[in-house]
Amino acid sequence: MNIKKTILFSLVIIIQGCSLTQEKDFGNQTQRLEQLSVENRLIAEDLIKFIEDSDNKYFSWAGCINLNLTAIDNNCLGKDNGNTADESFQSVTKYSDFDIRVARGPIVEKIGRMISEGKMTSPGRGEERNLLWGRFYSIDVYPKTPLVGMLHATLVLQIFEDGSIGTGGWLDVMPGTRVKSDMNYLKKVTDEYFEENNADPSLYRRLVCKGTEETIAEFRRKPSCSGVSFYGPPVFRESGEKSYRFIKGMYSEFVDAYFETIQKRMNDPFTEEDLLAQEKMRKSWLIDQLFSDPFASKIVPFEVWATANVAPTVKF
Repeated sequence: MNIKKTILFSLVIIIQGCSLTQEKDFGNQTQRLEQLSVENRLIAEDLIKFIEDSDNKYFSWAGCINLNLTAIDNNCLGKDNGNTADESFQSVTKYSDFDIRVARGPIVEKIGRMISEGKMTSPGRGEERNLLWGRFYSIDVYPKTPLVGMLHATLVLQIFEDGSIGTGGWLDVMPGTRVKSDMNYLKKVTDEYFEENNADPSLYRRLVCKGTEETIAEFRRKPSCSGVSFYGPPVFRESGEKSYRFIKGMYSEFVDAYFETIQKRMNDPFTEEDLLAQEKMRKSWLIDQLFSDPFASKIVPFEVWATANVAPTVKF
C-alpha cells in the first residue's frame, strides 16, 4: 500500500513539474527580449520594426485608396487621410497579449490588424519547448468592390528558450467573384518570389488550399490558391532566420500586389451576382473562423479575432 502511495505521489510531482515547466514566466515583453541571444534579438527587433513599418504603410495605403486615388501617391502615404475611422484596443490572455487596430472607409471598407505578443506556446505549436519570445502579425482587408476578395495575411515568429526558431504565415485572398487575371497576377508574384530565392512553392500552395489536419474541411475557407501557407515545414530547414526573412519578404510582395489590385478594380462596374458572391464569401469566412480555424475558435478571444478579421457586414 505504501509503495502504491509513493508511486502515486511521484506521478503527481512529475505532472506538476511538467506543468510548471510549460508555464515558466520569462517576465514582461521587454524582459523577454533582453533574454534572447544577440543573434535572435536582432531577428526579433527586425520583426518589431517590420510590423511598425507595415502598419504605417498599409493603413496609409488604405487611406489613399479611400480618397479614390488609383495609384500610389507618395504625398498621401504616411497619412491616414481617407480613413473615416481608426481605432484600437488591447486584450490580455495567458497565451498572448493582443493589440488590435481597425480603420474604415468608403472604398477599403475595413482594414484590421492583429499583433499577438506571445507568452506561452499555444497547443499544437510545439508544447515541448518553452516560448521565450513570439509575435503573430496579421492584416485583413475588405474592399467595397466585390471584384476583389478579402485579404488574409499573417506572419509568425517564435523564439524558444533553447534558442530554436519557429516560423509560419498565411498569404492569400478569399474571392467572391473570381477575376482570373487578378488571381493569375497574385500567383505570378508569389511564384516569381520563390524562384528568385531558389525555393519551391508547391508544398506551400497545397497547404494554403487545403489547410492542415487541424482544420475542419466542411467549414474551411475557400481561398484563391494564388498565395501560400507557411504553416508546415520551414522553407529553409537549416535556418530559422533565413525562413523568417523569406516569409517577411513574401508578405510584403503579396500584400503590395493585393493593394495594387484594389486600385485597379475599385471603380470597375459590377453586377448583382458579384455582390451575392461577395456576401457568400464573407459568410463563409466567418464560418471558417467559428468552426474550422483551430486558433480563432479555441485560442484567440472572440472579440479579438472578430474585430480584427471579420467582414464589416455579414448577411445570412
